[in-house]
Amino acid sequence: MMSGFDTAAVAGCKRKRKSNKSDRKHIKAKTRKSPSAVDDDPQTTMLHLETQIVESRRHYNNIATLIQTAKRQDGENETAILAAVSLCRVFARLISAGDMVKSKGMPESEVVIIKWLKERYREYLNVLLDDYLRSQDAPRRSTSLTLLMRLFKEESGGQKDYNWKNGHLFRLVEILLLHPEKYSTREEFAEKYFNQFDDIRFYTFQSITSILKYEHEDYIEELISSNGLALLLALDRIPGSKDDLDSFFGETPSQSKSPLYSLTAHKSQAQEAWLAVLRSGLSKDQRKAVLGVFTHQIAPWFQRAEMLADFLTDSFDVGGATSLLALSGLYYLISEQNLDYPSFYQKLYSLLNNGLLHSKYRSRFFRLLDTFMSSTHLPAVLVASFIKRLAKLALHGPPAGIVVVVPWIYNMFKRHPACTFMIHREIRDPEVKKEFEEEGMEDPFAMDEPDPMLADAIESSLWEIETLQSHYHPNVATLAKIISDQFTKRSYSLEDFLDHSYNMLLDAELGRELKKGPAVEYEIPKRIFTAEESETGPLGQLMAKVIALS
Repeated sequence: MMSGFDTAAVAGCKRKRKSNKSDRKHIKAKTRKSPSAVDDDPQTTMLHLETQIVESRRHYNNIATLIQTAKRQDGENETAILAAVSLCRVFARLISAGDMVKSKGMPESEVVIIKWLKERYREYLNVLLDDYLRSQDAPRRSTSLTLLMRLFKEESGGQKDYNWKNGHLFRLVEILLLHPEKYSTREEFAEKYFNQFDDIRFYTFQSITSILKYEHEDYIEELISSNGLALLLALDRIPGSKDDLDSFFGETPSQSKSPLYSLTAHKSQAQEAWLAVLRSGLSKDQRKAVLGVFTHQIAPWFQRAEMLADFLTDSFDVGGATSLLALSGLYYLISEQNLDYPSFYQKLYSLLNNGLLHSKYRSRFFRLLDTFMSSTHLPAVLVASFIKRLAKLALHGPPAGIVVVVPWIYNMFKRHPACTFMIHREIRDPEVKKEFEEEGMEDPFAMDEPDPMLADAIESSLWEIETLQSHYHPNVATLAKIISDQFTKRSYSLEDFLDHSYNMLLDAELGRELKKGPAVEYEIPKRIFTAEESETGPLGQLMAKVIALS
């Protein structure tokens, strides 16, 4: 029975409802079910209890019955879910009709009813949040999310300045962040609500920030951080101006007061949420995921670019592909948000190491390197150091890596003609020229110098590329000869060389049609160590000496 007030008293305090006569006829028609149908069919049973509640307040006790049914964990999943859906419709009607709001001058009996309804509503929300949303059963979780968002929408109806964070959205986000990573409910929330509605996004940012500020045990902290990152990474819609803030899940807020119409407020909340996640500690894979979308999903939310500089420099120290992605982010901040970072090219230069041409990230690196070095205003001394260092690495690199280096060097010479001294510098002093011809020249380039401005590459030459013209792989040898030819081609498209592999080069060579067959030995010798006219041949005599000396 309904606790707190008498059902007879309730029946005597009926309030006028907004439903018309046709609705009442429809409801009565639904209630005329046979007892056997009500008992046998769970859906009919739930609908019967629901329509009784709508028909008369004397049946409010059905709400408690439906809540107990929704709580059932005895395997009858369908019945429990049907009860939860019916309760959602019941409370949505009550909230919409204003039957759960106190007013001045209201009789005490009405106050008791409203108090009881609010208690049942809180109990029902706890069932959805604590039992359903945390359940291991996917249909229960999905149903819970849909019902909760429907109720939140009803709560905000008619309240232009409804504060979602002070409602139950905070608890919902907290539970989603505590979900195991395999659960898909978080992705469903991100796709249907977080990514679509400005008010949901604004208060979800606030919730993530607040939750990550709490102190948790280490494994819970790691789970919340990981799920918070996954939720933020799912957000790919970034408002570009105030006019883009026009999609609201709840009631449209008043423009004069609400921060939901402020682009600055949105970016501030997003910035705080991202900083909270980044400060909570990321694994190597998570850091890569963040850096991979940095330029188009994270940086645009930040109004002060320098706040991200420390994260990017720390990421660079991780090494490998992480360093490369971090430099990509730094370059974006330098070029788009005017970040002052004078050591950028020195850090980029440090990535030119022995493992570069063997790395699986080689193609990505050269794409970014081509972007970083695209400016024609870079000092020739700096460009010369990059050219020389890559030429050195090409001597020991695989053919698939060398075929990228050579056209890149060619393009650099076209952009920076001052560097062509490295391939053509006339020695006018005859004595110096004679000395070089007789004794050779020591390469002035300092390979171990970390600062490209001090490596003296501009004083050196590209003898490495000329050496590659005698490479064992014919494709590499042919390509290296472009440095010795006249620079008549404007530039090479680097994309044509980036995705080559050793197998591809080998297959292309083996599949080539031969215009002229290779020369072979036409006379096969009968003996190797002995000759026909003597006891032993030259090779046999040599072998005899080796045996004697040993």
